[in-house]
This record gives sequence, C-alpha cells and structure tokens, in this order.
Amino acid sequence: MKQNSSFLPLLVVSRVCATAVFMTYAACLVTLMEAWDMTAAQAGAVQAGFTAAFAVSLLVASLACDRLGPKFVYRVSTVLVALTALAFAVYARSQASALLLVSLIGLAQGGTYTPALMLASANVPAARKSSAMGWVLSGMSAGYVISIIGASTMLEWFDYRAAFLLTALVSVLGVPFGHLATARVEEPIRTALPAAVPFSAFAKRQTVLLTIGYVGHCWELFGAWAWVPAFVASSLLLAGETSFTEIGIWTACALHLTGFFSSILSGYASDRFGARSVLIGFAFLGMLCSFILGWLPAIGPIALMIVVAIYGFVIIGDSAVLSAAMTDTVPAHKLGAALGVRSVLGIGSGALAPISFGITLDVLPETLQWPGAFAVLGLGGFVALICALLLRKAD
Repeated sequence: MKQNSSFLPLLVVSRVCATAVFMTYAACLVTLMEAWDMTAAQAGAVQAGFTAAFAVSLLVASLACDRLGPKFVYRVSTVLVALTALAFAVYARSQASALLLVSLIGLAQGGTYTPALMLASANVPAARKSSAMGWVLSGMSAGYVISIIGASTMLEWFDYRAAFLLTALVSVLGVPFGHLATARVEEPIRTALPAAVPFSAFAKRQTVLLTIGYVGHCWELFGAWAWVPAFVASSLLLAGETSFTEIGIWTACALHLTGFFSSILSGYASDRFGARSVLIGFAFLGMLCSFILGWLPAIGPIALMIVVAIYGFVIIGDSAVLSAAMTDTVPAHKLGAALGVRSVLGIGSGALAPISFGITLDVLPETLQWPGAFAVLGLGGFVALICALLLRKAD
C-alpha cells in the first residue's frame, strides 16, 4: 500500500471540530446541577449515558469499518456528530432530555474515532505509527480545549444554552474537513471476515493484557474528564473571585492542552523506547495523581492547576500507545473487530466511572468527598500499571 501522510493535518483538524462538543456538558456541570436540580449521581448518569453510547458506537463503527471501509464510516459519522450536537443545543433543557440527546451524540462519535486510527495506521510508515496515532488523538484533546473554553465563555456572557450552541456549530466544521482528509487516503486492505466471534482476535497474551490495561485506563480517564472541570470550578470559586471564562481557560489548558502534547510526545517516545516502558510510566503517574488530587483544593490555585496539568498529561498519554500496540498484535483482517470489542470493554467501564464518582461524592462526608471519589478513579490506574508491568519487554 502506498503510504502518504499529507492527509494527517486535515484529519486532525476534522477531529478537533468533531470533538468540540465532547466536553461541553462537563464544562457546564456546576451550572447545570443547580439549573436542573441534579444530585451528583444524576449528573454523573448523564455523562455515563454519553460514554456508554460512545462505547456501543465504537463497536458498531469498528465492525462497519471491516465491511464498508473506514473512509465511508468516518464521513458519515462526522455528519451525524454535527446533527446530534445541534439537536442537543436546541432541545437539552433538563436532566432527562440531556441524557437522551447526549447519548445520541455519543452514538455518533464512535465513527470518528476508530476509523481515524485505522486510516492513520494504514497510511504512514510503520516506524511512525505511534506518533501518527498520537497526532490523531491530540486533535481530540484540542477539541476538548475548544469545548471547555468556548462553553465557559458562553456561560459568563450568556447561559448554558449558548454554550451548547457554540460548540455544536464548531462540530459542523468537522464535515468538510473530514471529507477533504479522507479523499487523500487509501483504505486498509480488507479480507472477507470469518464467521468466528471477534473474541478470536484475543488469542495472544499481549492482546489480553493491552485490553485489560485499556479498561483501567478508560476508567480513570473518563471519570477524570467528567469531574475534573467541576472539581476545579468548585475549588477556584471557593478560593475567591474567579470568572467562568478564567476557570474554563485554566481547566482547558491544564487538563486538555497538556493532553494534546502528551498524545504526540508519548507516540514518539513509544516509537523510540518501546511501548512497555511508556505504558508503565504513564500508568504509575496517573494512579499517583488520582490518589492525591482530591486532597489539594486548599493548596492554592496555581499549585492546584500544576497538579491538574500533570494529571491531564499522564492520563491520556498512554492512549495512543495502547492503540498502536494493539495494531501490532492483532491480524489486519480482525483489527476492526478487536478494536471494537476493546472499546466496548474499556469505554464501557469508563461509562461507569462518572456514576461511581458521583455516588462517592453523595455518600461520603464533606471532608472526604473529593479525595474518596478520585481514589476510586485511581483503581483504574492501578490495573493499567499491573498490565503494563506484565507485558513482555520486547514490545
């Protein structure tokens, strides 16, 4: 297959736009809990609905890629993301309506994730595979930055409805950029799929460990993404006069702009030093941050945001490496199915993390709420660390 990486910048921009609605609800969470009279568990349930739908869509999109090709799936999905984001902006006015509509966004988002990774894997040299996937995932982080800053600014100037609408309009731009990007790539070579269950792709020990590690990674990652914006807003508002825009900029830069660079740097590090070493380092640091972050609201805004920045950097950094390593251990004709099953298991667990976090906030005494909730996320980092340690050094 002819390899050409000129498509990559356009694909990254398309991913930026498509994911600009991803963190809108989380950015508005403190406001929405009051406006819609939600408990922490109810608020977490909305985010869980999105993540669960995202997991299902990843499986469907992955299987569709093996049959229809990732180019077609990606193009259709960018359109669906734009339409569902606009519907969310217009009609989400309560916990119930938000749960339904944000789940529809999640169902559309999966088709912009796995197909993008498959196209990147198939169209760059093998030695640059991890770094290319890092760039694709960095586009997602950049979209989160736009999502949080844009939503927070609209909260200060107008209200949450304006926040929903602004980020939805950005997602519309993902359609033309996605079309241009996929026009420049070649499809991965596809063979007829056997009738065997997709779990047959998980015969290797390395594949199983990478999948379990991905489950732990997703538990920590999606729980943090859902609740760190609310944690930061709560901590900074208690510390003094702080605007929503300032909170949004602080949070976006600390949690997701660092993730943008992390995805890129971890990919290059994996290409040079090997996946196992990178996965061990990121899993350990992520777990450590989860166990200490909840104790730190009183240390001052600057110190707090430094820790959040480290947290944002490490909890996303192993994602590209885990994905690239999977493409090396699974046969090409089973890759879509394997990534789909992995996504259901991993992101499905990530869907439970925001609810577990919210329940912990509701049941613990005030002094232990944030520490206990973040410690729950740290369990995922611990699982990821153990799996990374058990990987063979050759990988």
